[in-house]
Amino acid sequence: MLELAILGFLYEQPLHGYELKRRVAHLTGHVRPIADGTLYPAIKRLERAGLLGRRTEPGSRAAPRHTLTLTDEGRDELLRRLREAGELDISDENRWFTVLAFLRHLTDPAEQAAVLRRRLTFLEEPSSFFYEGERPLGAEAFDDPFRRGLLRIARATSEAELGWLAGTLAGLEE
Repeated sequence: MLELAILGFLYEQPLHGYELKRRVAHLTGHVRPIADGTLYPAIKRLERAGLLGRRTEPGSRAAPRHTLTLTDEGRDELLRRLREAGELDISDENRWFTVLAFLRHLTDPAEQAAVLRRRLTFLEEPSSFFYEGERPLGAEAFDDPFRRGLLRIARATSEAELGWLAGTLAGLEE
């Protein structure tokens, strides 16, 4: 998820490390704050793989600043990762939001639709956070107001996303 976000933001424009960190943190929200010890090793891995470039610029009052850019290979890698989003990228909500944030960079509506259809398939499978054997349990199965609330919120979120997916897929497939 972190590498996809780095590639996605740099696809849009070159950024200094601090600004990149800020954008990634805003995308992932309060759920997953980004520590320097996580971000900068990921940047180094992407640089070593030839996906990022670095340009040094003089700092206004401090040390030189490094501007990160995406190489042609990095652009190709972002598009590949979007087209071939893994099962976890499709099923994990935070990872899915990262894919969704940059899906517009796939310019072929058929490719965009293929990724959205995979998410649709995932959402249409009966599931729950709680099971009785193999049977998923719905909100109605619980007297506990907290579990009932969790399941109602999850259902409402899924229904909203299903509606959005149906409308977006119809638009892409016109």
